[in-house]
Amino acid sequence: MTSPLLDHCPPTLPAAAYRDAAWHERELAGIWRTEWVAMGRAEDFPARSVRRREVGGAEVIVVNDGKETRAFHNVCRHRGSELCAVDGPLGKLITCPYHAWAYAPDGRLISTAFATPGEDFQRGDHGLLPLHVKLWNGILFLSAAEEAPPFVTDIGADKLDSWPMEELRLGHRLETTIQCNWKVFWENYNECLHCPGIHPTLIDMVPVYKHGVMAENERVDGGAAHTALKDGARTWTETGAPCGPVFPDLSEAEQAEGFRFVTIWPSAFVVAHVDYVRLVRLTPVSPTETRLTADWLFSEETLSQPGFDAAAVARFATQVLSEDAAACEMNQRGLASPAYTAGRLMPQEYEIAAFHLWVLDRLMPDEGVTR
Repeated sequence: MTSPLLDHCPPTLPAAAYRDAAWHERELAGIWRTEWVAMGRAEDFPARSVRRREVGGAEVIVVNDGKETRAFHNVCRHRGSELCAVDGPLGKLITCPYHAWAYAPDGRLISTAFATPGEDFQRGDHGLLPLHVKLWNGILFLSAAEEAPPFVTDIGADKLDSWPMEELRLGHRLETTIQCNWKVFWENYNECLHCPGIHPTLIDMVPVYKHGVMAENERVDGGAAHTALKDGARTWTETGAPCGPVFPDLSEAEQAEGFRFVTIWPSAFVVAHVDYVRLVRLTPVSPTETRLTADWLFSEETLSQPGFDAAAVARFATQVLSEDAAACEMNQRGLASPAYTAGRLMPQEYEIAAFHLWVLDRLMPDEGVTR
């Protein structure tokens, strides 16, 4: 196996990247309002509904008219009033509560109510401001970019094709706010040097993590190969046993993996197991706060089992997420030190180096950043 380890120790991002308000605003504009951002599962946006969401600090509405799901900025084209203050059912029209301008579910301006436009007013030019919408594996993504960006995952958009993603249903949800910059979370996610000291149950479940690496080809000690999960375990539950029927279309190799991570920067990752799937979404709240939402998704057959307890299934990964959150908050507290200006990455942190390049390329696209 070819080693992915770096042959040098590049600098980290500067400390300001994790605490500075101006830097944060640049990221909202250059990353969160341009890339594809996960909003949740399609089932979170039922037919004939309007749901409020946030994309890069901007409020938007997701409108499902029963035939198509669309998204618009949550702003009236008259004088900029908020259109929708709460989630709710979709009526025949979307009506501004201020001056009653009314829009069709497809965003067209239908009525200016009591206002009488002059001849210079072209109604077709004043529809709601749209966002790009993409549905991938039952997950809704939005982009506020002028042109839709390519949809890219770290290992390919087809890597969940064997899982019945669109048929899965929500069984358990965790929502929490972590006191750290969103990039701190991704940096922690992208290395396992912390695993031996932070994740006792995880390193027991995934033996290679005991060595501070994410895969065998990262090891420098020539150690023997390990299976993906410990002997006897097939999935991430407290016992290692599947919580329900194994997904029928998985190959032997996919079952042997034990888990498959698919990452979509900047907002989401999916962990696919043989019996359930976990979707984790991030939303930046401030330079030092990140909202995390984790959904555990199961087949209808699994959910309908007598006495099935989705929260019990979620307990293993919830513990891991809790340990990661505490580590990220510890990291953020240290980043607040005026004595810290920047650090250095180790060769095993090659994924963090790639992430840093991804961030800098979007903030400084014309500078040809290398590290």
